[in-house]
Amino acid sequence: MPAGPVTGEAMAAPVSLAGGGTGLLLGTGIFAAWLATLVLALLADPAGWTPLTLALTIALRTYLQTGLFILGHDAMHRTLVPGSSQLNDGLGRLALLLYAGLPYGRCRRQHLRHHRVPGSRRDPDFRRASGDGALRWYARFMGNYLCLGQLVLLLASWLAVGGGLMLLEPGRALAVPTFWVLPLVLSSFQLFLFGTYLPHRSGGFTADGRHTVRTLGYPHLLSLLACYHFGYHREHHAHPTVPWFRLPELRQRLSGRHGPGRGHPDDQGDGLGPGPVDGSRALRPGR
Repeated sequence: MPAGPVTGEAMAAPVSLAGGGTGLLLGTGIFAAWLATLVLALLADPAGWTPLTLALTIALRTYLQTGLFILGHDAMHRTLVPGSSQLNDGLGRLALLLYAGLPYGRCRRQHLRHHRVPGSRRDPDFRRASGDGALRWYARFMGNYLCLGQLVLLLASWLAVGGGLMLLEPGRALAVPTFWVLPLVLSSFQLFLFGTYLPHRSGGFTADGRHTVRTLGYPHLLSLLACYHFGYHREHHAHPTVPWFRLPELRQRLSGRHGPGRGHPDDQGDGLGPGPVDGSRALRPGR
């Protein structure tokens, strides 16, 4: 990891990296790729799958599934379509619905609370009581977002599509758990690992009570492949209105702002100061 932590005040200094129309363009591509790969995988001849093509297809489907949540996440911060809150929220609702039947309004309230009180008892994504136990933390994390109605919707969708495929050929129904259910489960682990567990585990607090957030200092390509730059988490908490595809640029700017040799904001830095006002400004735990 690079040396030289950047203070919360420096991290919270104004940064203008609006996505413009790029977010909508990339979002359209993710939506289209998710739908196209799902349809092609469901309709493909099961006899034509080799272990390698099966593994690669599941990996691609998982990555695109995660992309749907990233789009919904950016919509929560009003950065998916910055110029139109109605279109932004509409696409955010669609992304979370396709991802796992998630209710956009409830998810947005929960996520903005995470930004307001990170690491506190009121943070829905983080519980100190769970310590560093990944599985317990994951179970608590998922329990805050899953509900019976959502599970019924998902099950009904999978059964309906699986039933339709069985009319074509009984063996095709296995494509639903393979290319739809499994990628969703793997995606939830991916988002939890790179967006919650690794950045927030054992974070602790600064002397003035601010939760410390870690940044995963991966190279940009690896960061993109890992989880759409979600690992640049400290930068995201400091500047939540910067869209996902601008986070590498934000990271570079924050490094350059402190001159040669100071490095990027690393994963051992100070607590975050207040970020831009999008409803998710950082507050001290317990407030």
